[in-house]
Amino acid sequence: QVRVVESAGGLVQRGDSLRLSCVVSGLAFNFFTMGWFRQGSGKEREFVGAINRNGLTTHYSDSVAGRFTISRDNTKNTLYLLMNSLKPEDTGAYYCATGVSDGRLSADPATYEYWGQGTQVTVSS
Repeated sequence: QVRVVESAGGLVQRGDSLRLSCVVSGLAFNFFTMGWFRQGSGKEREFVGAINRNGLTTHYSDSVAGRFTISRDNTKNTLYLLMNSLKPEDTGAYYCATGVSDGRLSADPATYEYWGQGTQVTVSS
């Protein structure tokens, strides 16, 4: 059984930093691309970024590039999302996803098979 579990998010202020983590079990973690997505209230799920199997290649949405950093520790089956210079528009539920096995750094949520339950990040102004 595959389990994808995100760490707790939180309430932060504009300009603050926050790191999320995501632990995956039940599959060969180092075989899959990993992705982060987010969903604001009343909005569609949005791509944040993705990282390839060995962690050497990343791809980010324009809205977070330069502020967010994705990394992974394959020895711990853990994915990370470091968020700097947070803005109120970064508020939303953040989801960790996996299951892309062909090496693509996909921004399409439909290509990811396994998802976490989501964790809320709220940025106040």
